[in-house]
Amino acid sequence: MYIKIYETDESILVTVCDRELIGTTLKSNGLKLEIDEEFYKGKLADAAQVHTALLEATTANIVGVRSVDIAIKCGAIDQSCVIYIGDVPHAQMFCV
Repeated sequence: MYIKIYETDESILVTVCDRELIGTTLKSNGLKLEIDEEFYKGKLADAAQVHTALLEATTANIVGVRSVDIAIKCGAIDQSCVIYIGDVPHAQMFCV
């Protein structure tokens, strides 16, 4: 998986994406998601690194079977908040 972290004084945005999805565009039922390399492709990360980053994030964009699965397992998102674009899961997390 790729993980990229954007930090400001007020927030931490984390993007997580399954490797094979980088550079693709997902389309289904009027939805379109461009998995832009510049936005999503950071460093390669394992499950533990993704878990840690998501727990520290204030906002996250998560795309792909493995990435979303980790987000669910660590409690960052709930399964009911996952949408599918085609057969690819996508979730966003916002902490208030």
